[in-house]
Amino acid sequence: MTGRRFLAACMLVAGVLGAVPPAAAQLEGPVPAGQVTTGTLSFDGHASVGDFTGTTHEVTGEMSAAASLAEVRGWVEAPVRSLETGNKKRDRDLNKSMESDRYPSIRFELTGVTPGGGTADSAAATLAGRLLIHGVTREVSLPAVIRTSTEGIRVRTDFPLDLKDYEIGGLTKMLGMLRMQERIEVRVDVTFATR
Repeated sequence: MTGRRFLAACMLVAGVLGAVPPAAAQLEGPVPAGQVTTGTLSFDGHASVGDFTGTTHEVTGEMSAAASLAEVRGWVEAPVRSLETGNKKRDRDLNKSMESDRYPSIRFELTGVTPGGGTADSAAATLAGRLLIHGVTREVSLPAVIRTSTEGIRVRTDFPLDLKDYEIGGLTKMLGMLRMQERIEVRVDVTFATR
């Protein structure tokens, strides 16, 4: 390659790279609107016959554009029937206890974000909002980690949940021989692709 062609190629590459947006959105400053592209909702349950995990990847949601992270609003939702525990009978019991025909979704509505410490592309935060499960709505504050990447904005939260707070019954079977504990641990991991 001649010197001129090499220089022209370098200028072309520099021009193309200059037109490419940064690899990751930043958490400081304006936050673009987004839509869930990948997500997992799971929980760890504890029963007299052993521990188990329920999981779904059928998670949807949106977040609004905002001038700052603190002003972002949005929602995340998953169908109850999509939760699978690896045991068909237990899945049927779960749907019966959750009354999934009557209350088909688990939903979180974000009403505020309190950013914590972190870097430009990763921060701890507290997510304030309403958690809707089994026809019951409760105000909650959830600890979260928010990260940016080339895929978008990833939000992860892990929190305990008491099933009695959401009036979920049917936790005892076979005259009390089989019993599920009321307290479970919930994990939500979603990525919002920015629009």
